[in-house]
Amino acid sequence: MAQNDSTAFPVSFEFFPTKTAEGAAKHVNVRQELYARKPEFCSVTYGAGGSTQEGTFRMVQAIQDEGMAAASHFSCVGATHAKVREELAQLQTMGVKRIVALRGDLPSGYGLGGEFQYASDLVAFIRKEFGDWFHIEVAAYPETHPQAKSPDADLQAFATKVKAGADSAITQYFFNADAYYRFVEGIQALGIQIPVVPGIMPITNSSQLMRFSDATGAEIPRWIRLRLQAFGDDVASIRAFGLDVVTHLCEQLRSQGAPGLHFYTMNQSTATLELCRRLGL
Repeated sequence: MAQNDSTAFPVSFEFFPTKTAEGAAKHVNVRQELYARKPEFCSVTYGAGGSTQEGTFRMVQAIQDEGMAAASHFSCVGATHAKVREELAQLQTMGVKRIVALRGDLPSGYGLGGEFQYASDLVAFIRKEFGDWFHIEVAAYPETHPQAKSPDADLQAFATKVKAGADSAITQYFFNADAYYRFVEGIQALGIQIPVVPGIMPITNSSQLMRFSDATGAEIPRWIRLRLQAFGDDVASIRAFGLDVVTHLCEQLRSQGAPGLHFYTMNQSTATLELCRRLGL
């Protein structure tokens, strides 16, 4: 894999919808600070069963109004074709050109219902209904989706999304670069060539990171987990250690040909900006 030119290396940032007017006002400043890094786009997450749809679309509209390309996450679990068509048409009217197409997490107590069973169904539907209007991102799981029957089954599920019309992918966050390389080699062996952009999670809060990782199946290597536990409540040490670990991971990925980096900002700018500064982005 070729070394990328750091001066033109693509980055993108992920946000989640704010819940209060005060939070929305504060987040305007966070976005402006991150826009200085000239991201390719900024994405906004979507709650289980579309539970944050209104907030998602509101933030997507704000990002568009600020002159930045916005990508809306879009989950399909429990949805009807008519509802999805209506909501995608709304995004099209807003001028949104990029969708992160997901199955989505099942809301608590919810059976697998609706007219879409898998993210690949959503991708195929978007292509059928809207042609090439949307650039479609899909999710990738270097450490294997927690509900997949096997790593090979997970690769095949990813291939199905690509055949349905996905343009590129963003991974679940990880801290083991080898998992990413092995995933990319696996899909290339299936003849898949779309860009797979690593998702990067800054380490700023150890309890939050461990909670997320337990919920999503993203592995925290034992040596990282033990170091974080040893720091206890020493926030400064956790952040300093986290910056070193994640900077090194990003440097590895970039030197081995990753096509970009997608930062899970957690609606904060400080750690992501420092990572970008260290990486010369």
